[in-house]
Amino acid sequence: MSDTPTESAAPSFRSDVTVELVKHSAADSDVLFAARVSTAGEQSLEEVTKDPERSKGLINFLMRDRHGSPFEHNSMTFFISAPIFVFREFMRHRAGWSYNEESGRYRELQPVFYVPGESRKLVQEGRPGKYVFVEGTQAQHELTGRVMADSYRASYEAYQEMLAAGVAREVARTVLPVGLYSSMYATCNARSLMHFLGLRTQHEAATVPSFPQREIEMVGEQMEEAWAKLMPLTHAAYNKNGRIAP
Repeated sequence: MSDTPTESAAPSFRSDVTVELVKHSAADSDVLFAARVSTAGEQSLEEVTKDPERSKGLINFLMRDRHGSPFEHNSMTFFISAPIFVFREFMRHRAGWSYNEESGRYRELQPVFYVPGESRKLVQEGRPGKYVFVEGTQAQHELTGRVMADSYRASYEAYQEMLAAGVAREVARTVLPVGLYSSMYATCNARSLMHFLGLRTQHEAATVPSFPQREIEMVGEQMEEAWAKLMPLTHAAYNKNGRIAP
């Protein structure tokens, strides 16, 4: 495979993340047939075609008493575009997750970089473990955007210079920052997603508070929106019972 660089594009800057549900096999009925096999055996197969609304009490019972395995018999695959630092946090979640990310060894990475939007709180107040984020000033936002953009441009120019000199992509990529956008497929089941959401989103219904970095929370919010449409009874039971994964 040649390491000859393509004609470089001008750096561009984003403040968003995108999440697309590309494949799924997930419904509330999946929880019901998995749970009822323990008492109904082969007759539990009848639950596959039944209206799960009739059994939402069972879903709530399983969630409340933390009978977790019935929530694993489903699958959702998401295509996610986000800065690399988001993915490094994301991949701390290992149980029940599968990942495949684009590779800087095998393709030339494009100059798309993260710069916080105006709504992103910039200032941390308080000590570790007990702090809050507050709005930054206009001057702080302008400084952040300018310094990040200058740094990104310099690092991408260094990357291109090494590629042009014949340096392998896997070596040249080391100068690139974690604010560079990447993309990946992430596959999970409802139980692993609930655990992720419990840690990576803030929600008024949560029994145990969480303090996620805003950028990974943006990913979690979009994933939750897609999941809630697929498994509305399970999602409702999750919120009703404090957003604690069973």
